[in-house]
Amino acid sequence: MDIERYLVDFDTSKIKIEYHDVIIIGSGIAGVYTAMEIPENYDVVILTKETLEISNSVMAQGGIAVSLDKEDSPELHYKDTIYAGAGLCDEKSVWVLVNEAAENIEALFKCGVKFDRKSHNQLSLTREGAHSKNRIIHAGDTTGKEVCDKLISVVKTKENVKIKERTFAIDLITCQDTCIGVITYEEDIKTYVLHLSKMVVCATGGFGQLYSHTTNPEVATGDGIALAYRAGAQLVDLEFIQFHPTVLFHPENKSFLISEAVRGEGAILRNIHGESFISLYHELKELAPRDIVSRAIFSEINKTNSNHVYLDITFKDKEYLENRFPNIYKTCLEYGIDISKDYIPVAPAEHYCMGGIKTDVYGRTNIKALYACGEAACNGIHGANRLASNSLLEGLVFGHKIGKEAHQLIKNSIHKKLDFVVNTGRILKDVEKNKIRCDTQNIMTKYVGIARDKEGLTYAKDRINEHYNKIVDMRNISIEDFELQNIVLLSKLVVEAALEREESRGAHFRLDFKKKDDIKWKKNIIKRKN
Repeated sequence: MDIERYLVDFDTSKIKIEYHDVIIIGSGIAGVYTAMEIPENYDVVILTKETLEISNSVMAQGGIAVSLDKEDSPELHYKDTIYAGAGLCDEKSVWVLVNEAAENIEALFKCGVKFDRKSHNQLSLTREGAHSKNRIIHAGDTTGKEVCDKLISVVKTKENVKIKERTFAIDLITCQDTCIGVITYEEDIKTYVLHLSKMVVCATGGFGQLYSHTTNPEVATGDGIALAYRAGAQLVDLEFIQFHPTVLFHPENKSFLISEAVRGEGAILRNIHGESFISLYHELKELAPRDIVSRAIFSEINKTNSNHVYLDITFKDKEYLENRFPNIYKTCLEYGIDISKDYIPVAPAEHYCMGGIKTDVYGRTNIKALYACGEAACNGIHGANRLASNSLLEGLVFGHKIGKEAHQLIKNSIHKKLDFVVNTGRILKDVEKNKIRCDTQNIMTKYVGIARDKEGLTYAKDRINEHYNKIVDMRNISIEDFELQNIVLLSKLVVEAALEREESRGAHFRLDFKKKDDIKWKKNIIKRKN
């Protein structure tokens, strides 16, 4: 048995088995919205490794990009997305995103989502980096939570949808190039369960926990992308990691996001000497694409021999800030920062993964009956750098398309009968698991961050391979073990992809190859060798 294919041993004649029409792994906006869109005559189960309320989507602050203003259009939204993506966007996917945005936002209204409005009940639209128009709809500075709360409340009323919390998806089960289910570990009953289905949707989010500083929650360990890779799914664009420019930099908190919408409302970046500096780096200043702003801050930090810069929105009064950014205002105040009077100390931190499981515009992967959407997927929308506030929209648009695909896939499918034993030959090892995890995160942060070069990436590759070789045949006995396997595996793949792309493009900046190479470099597709 291939030791790198499955993380645990199991016997299909002895393990508990559940049957469903559709399995959705992940409970963020992409997973929950997909469940809503699947016809109600099909049996759906949502598997989530913690509770429904814990996901990257819930933590999203800024909003959702959609061209609703009379001075805006899907064409302009398309152009802005393509520009931010630095020449690597899939144009067909982007057209789908911008043209189907409005109808999916309308579905949110019907679910009861309350976006901020101005007088006369008009939607309040703001602007973020690289947007040419004000097109971001928002609910204060907790848009993700408002949207997810409403979607979850709707899904809970659906009789055809079952929700299983604290259920960790370990590996996909495949048969003759078709995905037929998922092996899971259920924490509450402390046992393995085999979930079989006619369709599996991976909506597990990204892998921010590969880094020591990230805005992502602790659950973002890349489990879905890793299990898809082990099953033979193609991955793409893993080298493109977006660092959010403005994350709170405080001794007690270096992961709290200061939304790009703050800059959209006019906030100014200043170095530790109080000087505005961003105009030296880009004509769009504070509203340049995220990769450019992050590198500008990184450069300014090095120039001034500091570890942070400041974000200044003190020209707005307290009442305005409390209403527009209630969560940011409250959180900063807890750390002694009154943003109506004080500059906010900020620094870049890992935020979003442009790469993931390769899909088409219908969410289909190269494995039959395996679909993916949201941050776990890569259909080419984001290219080398995601345009701000396109991520929640992506989950909606492509969750909707997968839901429509479900009927065609399921109607003629039958459950496969299984009769096999997985015996990986893994051995119980005494390894310093926490040390390996922390060291991997520190290596990724130092050498595979905002700026990279061959020397640092090669060092990272060698160190991470050492960790990988120590644990690849380790018997996994806990969720922490599974997460460690996924973190180290994905770190290995990200480093390899970053080494292979010998150019600078979007969020991938090579100090030794500072220019784009449009002739040589296109897509970087990765598939496990069987």
